Amino acid sequence: MRIGIGYDIHRLVTGRRLVLGGVSIPFAKGLKGHSDGDVVLHAVADAVLGAAGGPDIGTLFPDTEEKNRDMDSARIVRRAVREAGKRGLQPANADLVVICEEPKLAAWYGDIRRRIAELLGIGQSQVGIKAKTSERLGDTGKGRAVACLAAVCLDRKRRSR
Repeated sequence: MRIGIGYDIHRLVTGRRLVLGGVSIPFAKGLKGHSDGDVVLHAVADAVLGAAGGPDIGTLFPDTEEKNRDMDSARIVRRAVREAGKRGLQPANADLVVICEEPKLAAWYGDIRRRIAELLGIGQSQVGIKAKTSERLGDTGKGRAVACLAAVCLDRKRRSR
C-alpha cells in the first residue's frame, strides 16, 4: 500500500460557479483558477499522483496552456488514476478535509462522496469527507478562499480471475 497527500487552495471570486468534488454548489462566489478551480478534485489528484510517485497536477496540466482553461477537474483525476494504473496501483480509499467558512457543505457530502468514488473507481464507503472552518483565521477563515487536504491510499492492482 502507498499513501499520498494532496493540498489545494483557491480564492473565492464573483462571476464563477462553485464546484467542489465535481459537484456544482449554489453560492454567490466560485473558485478562481485556470481550470474550474475545484480544490477538492485537485487535492485528490495530487494525492493519487503522490502515492504513485508521479508528477504533480501542475506538471501534467500547466496553467500556461490555454487548452486547460476552464477544464473540468474530473479530467485531472482520471489522468491521475491512469498514471497510478501504469505503475500497477489502484485507489483503495480517500479521506478529505475541505476548509471553508461558507458555504456549509454537509448537504452535499453524499453527492461529493459519490462523484469522488466514481472517479477513483472505489465504493462510496471508501470515501471520507469532512468540512472544517478556520475559526475566522487567514484567507479561508475570512471567507476569501476554500482549501482542501486529501489523503489517498493506493493498493496493488488485483488480477481478475
